[in-house]
Amino acid sequence: MTQPRNADRLLMVMPYHQLVRKAVDAGFRVWSVWDPSLRDAGYLREVARHSEELLFVDFSDEQALCALVEETALAHGVGHILHLGSESSMVPVVRVAERLGLSPNRAESVRLLNDKAATRELLNRNGVSPVRVAEAARCSEVYEAARSIGFPCVVKPARSAGSRGVALLHSPADLVGWSDRIEAAGLTGPFVVEEYLRGPEYSVETLTVEGQHHVVGITAKETSGPPCFVERGHLHPAPLPGADTAAVRATVTSLLDLADYEFGPAHTEVILTADGPRVVESQARLGGDRIPLLVDVAGGFDLEAVIFRALAGEEVPRIVPGRYAAVGFFEFTAGILTSVTGLDEARALPWVHALTFRFRPDDVLPPTTDSASRHGHVVVDASSPEEAAARIAVVRNTIRAEVRRAGAPLPTATPEEALR
Repeated sequence: MTQPRNADRLLMVMPYHQLVRKAVDAGFRVWSVWDPSLRDAGYLREVARHSEELLFVDFSDEQALCALVEETALAHGVGHILHLGSESSMVPVVRVAERLGLSPNRAESVRLLNDKAATRELLNRNGVSPVRVAEAARCSEVYEAARSIGFPCVVKPARSAGSRGVALLHSPADLVGWSDRIEAAGLTGPFVVEEYLRGPEYSVETLTVEGQHHVVGITAKETSGPPCFVERGHLHPAPLPGADTAAVRATVTSLLDLADYEFGPAHTEVILTADGPRVVESQARLGGDRIPLLVDVAGGFDLEAVIFRALAGEEVPRIVPGRYAAVGFFEFTAGILTSVTGLDEARALPWVHALTFRFRPDDVLPPTTDSASRHGHVVVDASSPEEAAARIAVVRNTIRAEVRRAGAPLPTATPEEALR
């Protein structure tokens, strides 16, 4: 039975547990939809604890997901449907929500931001952040696309995230190793091949409310560089000159305008080239890598909470960072973990806000080839970028892991040593 719509009833797909809690704090009753294969039972219990109901579905079954979203929204008189999780299942959900009149965005707007090929075509067609690009429907077509752009060039899946499948190709010979990694990751295309952009990289967090784009902040990014460009750390706010800050902000808000994005967070990556800012990619969601926590630690702006307050009609508060915040990722030698020390000592440091290390003795530490295979992270506050870097180094040197390969022990190493 269809119920009348209620503005305080919210259905969220793939909501992280703190998002449900913050939505409830903003006055919403929340129905949550999750794929139980993507989180452990303890995590899902925390989601359920703050939800009116937690419903399960296989996110890879688009028809079942869309049917559950529609049935739940109509049965409970939901007033809003939001998908703030992974972009892989986002567009179908927004399409259902748009048809029901329960989405603050058009599905096409979300697609234009999440699909790397669509983003690039939109920008190039409008003369914003122009980048030479070629598309390849499948792995076998990447060589011709790369040849048309010229080497060196960057190849990446059009609809993936977390640095999966991204590589710098110096020559055709690099395609062999890349295609092996693509096959192992189960990525089948389509792919985007672009000119290699040179310059420092930044991410820009925004919150859009009624079509007005609030730039929450610009974060400096440190990556592993080629071939995989995996993020090693982030610093917020980025120490940028005023003119560069203005240029980056203008480029990102132009993209959001072109996509006709009306409500919600967006995470946009930008490289500041000699010719000006160039968009790398964007997503209609919160940034990962604990960037929302960095924004909160640096300036007391809880972006996650403000999303729901804005949805409830409150104004977006002014953002004034008073300190710096940084996240550093751990990368130990790959192998079998035999012991780890220093975690409690590092967590007790007064400027450490979060520390995660998800492995136990006898677990395999994988090689770091993308965001998902990193070994952990720490978040610190600081009075300067230099102090932030020094504090990250202290934590990395405090944690020591003993790792062995099958049949042979490896020397004890800190993540700082392993990153050198």
